[in-house]
Amino acid sequence: MNFPSKLKSKLKDRELGNTLRKLGEPKGLIDFSSNDYIGFSMEKSIALKSETDLKQIKHLNGSTGSRLLTGNFEIHTLLEKDLASFFKAESVLIFNSGYDANLGLLSSVPQRGDRIFYDEYSHASIRDGITLSNAKSFRFKHNDIEDLRKKLKATPSVGEDYVIVESVYSMDGDFAPIEKLVDLSVELNFKLVVDEAHSTGVFGPNGEGIVVQKQLESLVFARIHTFGKALGCHGAMIAGSSLLKEYLINFSRSFIYTTAPSPHTVLSVKNALLFLPTSKARSKLHKNISCFKENMIRFKLEDYFIESEGPIQSAVFGSPEKVKEISSRLANKGYDAKPILYPTVPLGEERIRFCIHSYNTTDEIQEVLFLLSTFV
Repeated sequence: MNFPSKLKSKLKDRELGNTLRKLGEPKGLIDFSSNDYIGFSMEKSIALKSETDLKQIKHLNGSTGSRLLTGNFEIHTLLEKDLASFFKAESVLIFNSGYDANLGLLSSVPQRGDRIFYDEYSHASIRDGITLSNAKSFRFKHNDIEDLRKKLKATPSVGEDYVIVESVYSMDGDFAPIEKLVDLSVELNFKLVVDEAHSTGVFGPNGEGIVVQKQLESLVFARIHTFGKALGCHGAMIAGSSLLKEYLINFSRSFIYTTAPSPHTVLSVKNALLFLPTSKARSKLHKNISCFKENMIRFKLEDYFIESEGPIQSAVFGSPEKVKEISSRLANKGYDAKPILYPTVPLGEERIRFCIHSYNTTDEIQEVLFLLSTFV
C-alpha cells in the first residue's frame, strides 16, 4: 500500500530541517534528562509495598473497563480521598495521564461564549485541550501579567473567563507568578487553572506543589498534578471542588471513554504518596540544584542558561545542529542530556535541557558542566 505523499513530504521537511524525531533506547548513561527528579521510579520500597498490596485484591492486572462501567474499584476511590487530603483539595479525580487530564478539563469545562487565556509557553496538552473546546482562546506573553490584563480587558466578557498556566514550565524551568495571577483573578473575576506537573513532589512542605506552598489552593479553580514525574509512577489527577469532579465524571470524554488505571498503577501512586513526606530525596534534589547553579557560574555558562530555581535547567544555543552535536558529545562521555528542537520549542530557541535529580552526584554535576564549557 502506498503511503500518502503529503505525509511523506512532511517527514522529508523534518529531515531536511534536521528536526526529525526518532525513538531512542536507554544506553546506561548518567541521567540528566528524565523527569524522575527524586528517583521514585527506582525506589524498591514503593515497588515491594505495591506488590504486597496487589496480592490482597481480586484484579491483579487490568481494571476491566472504564470507571463508569466495571473499572471503578474501592482502591480508586480511596486513592482519590488520600490525594484530596494530601493536596489540600475538596475533591480529586484521577486520569490516565497528564495529557488526558488537560485534554479532559479544557475540552469540557469552558463553554461556548467563555474565553480561555493561556501562557504562550503552555504545554502541548493544554493547547490541544483548548483546540477541542468551544470557547474562544487568547494567548498572552510568557509570565507577563500586564499583557494578560490587557487582553482580558480588551473585549467585554459574556461568559466565564479561564486562565491557565504552568507552575513550573517544562522547557524553560521558570515559575509562573502565581501570587500575582491569584490577585488578578480576584480583581478581574476569572478562574485560574494551574498545571503543577513539574512541581509535584518537588515543591511544597511535603511535595504538594507550588500552589500549596504559597497557601493559595482555595483561590485556584483547578490544579493538574501528574504522577509520572517526581512520583515515579503513572497517571494524573485534577484537584478542585466536588462540583468540578461531578462535572468531569459526566462530561470529560478522556475520563469517560477510557479504561480505568490498573490496580498496580493505583497502588504505586498510593505508596509513592505515603513515602513522599519522609523521603530525604527532596532535600538532596534541592542541594543538587544549588550545586548545578554554582558550577554553571564557575564554568562561565550562566549566559546560556534560562534563570530557574527548579530541577529543569535549559541552555539555549539556537541551532538544531549545535544542540544535537553537544548532546552527542556529552553522550560519548557518558552523560544523557537531550537536545530540545523545534517544534517543541520555537525556531532559534533550540536547547540542551538538563534535568537535575536527587541521585546525581556532585562529581557528575561538575563534570557535565565542565564538558559543556569545552563544547560551546
